[in-house]
Amino acid sequence: MKAIINATIVMRDYLIPNGTILIENEKIKQYGKAKNVAIPENCEIIDANGLYVGPGLIDIHTHAADNKWIFEEPKATSEYLLSHGVTGVLPALYNNLNKEAYLHAVDNILSASESGDFKNFVGFYMEGPYLSPNFGCERDKNVWKDAVVKEEYIDIVKRVKNSAKVWCFAPEREGIMQFVQDVKAEIPNIVFAVAHSEATPEQVEKYIPYGLKIATHHTNATGTIEHYSECRGVCVDEAVNYNKEIYAELISDRMGIHVVPYMQRLVRRIKGDDRIILIADQFVCDGPIPAGFEEATDLHFDNAGEIAGSGLTLDVACSNFMVHTGCSVVDAFRFASYNPARALNLPNVGYIEEGNYANLIFVDDKFNVKKTIFKGE
Repeated sequence: MKAIINATIVMRDYLIPNGTILIENEKIKQYGKAKNVAIPENCEIIDANGLYVGPGLIDIHTHAADNKWIFEEPKATSEYLLSHGVTGVLPALYNNLNKEAYLHAVDNILSASESGDFKNFVGFYMEGPYLSPNFGCERDKNVWKDAVVKEEYIDIVKRVKNSAKVWCFAPEREGIMQFVQDVKAEIPNIVFAVAHSEATPEQVEKYIPYGLKIATHHTNATGTIEHYSECRGVCVDEAVNYNKEIYAELISDRMGIHVVPYMQRLVRRIKGDDRIILIADQFVCDGPIPAGFEEATDLHFDNAGEIAGSGLTLDVACSNFMVHTGCSVVDAFRFASYNPARALNLPNVGYIEEGNYANLIFVDDKFNVKKTIFKGE
């Protein structure tokens, strides 16, 4: 058994100062104020020295870590993410992969998970393949621009099966309803996300009954429709803001390039703290840095000079979001632990409770990760 002492325990909406957490057999056995938790003899003591101790982070959307593709180097990227407090990760697969590459990536990650090399694997975030060809990075590598054809996608659906937790699509793509129905038939608990899209609100809302409940990197790679000349219309972003069922993913980089700080604060006010999910969305891209972006060290660019994901890890995204919005450490844990777990119905993770997995991280008041405990170790 282990005992974490002198911890500022981060609960869902409050703190427990001078707290103690007991860990036994990968799970949280007991927690509370030190005076209320008796520490058994021969217990391994871990002194938090007043640091915040909260639930491990869950990054539901990232392609890479340490500038390495997760599907190519699952073991190395898994270890790197754990060192940054990410105890649960959904590696994202993008539409720059053809069918054979999709299948290879799925097999490689599943093999690493089964062998224990990818310990913090939660499931797949399928970012495509059927997105709008008008949005997103590396559009020249998108081989999925043509018609939605069952013979092209069904092998991927069957191969990934229940390991897929989130599947993204653009609602305006012709033939997409059949795709959604086929995915739902194979993976009943799948969560759908609207992504890389210029759909109307009506097109977005049509898929909410099928399980559409996430907006992929909200306000990025989405269109704007003019109702009349010089009159702003409504599109994907407005549909996401309006529909309370939909969670809004946000990429919070240091300079506020993906989502300007004012927009981050605005989305938080509109959606509320229960519907914000912070993501890293790290991508591997070595395109030239455009003039004026030399200080944007946590951004990546493609060969066309367009933003191609981030160089973030989720802990840094939390730190940036605290700076840009003024949110607290408790709030940041909600956006990066509790909300992701709740959106995907992940059991026994995302918050501190007796019987939950002892996935815990120690952070300071700037959200710098000092220690990670994964399933008690």
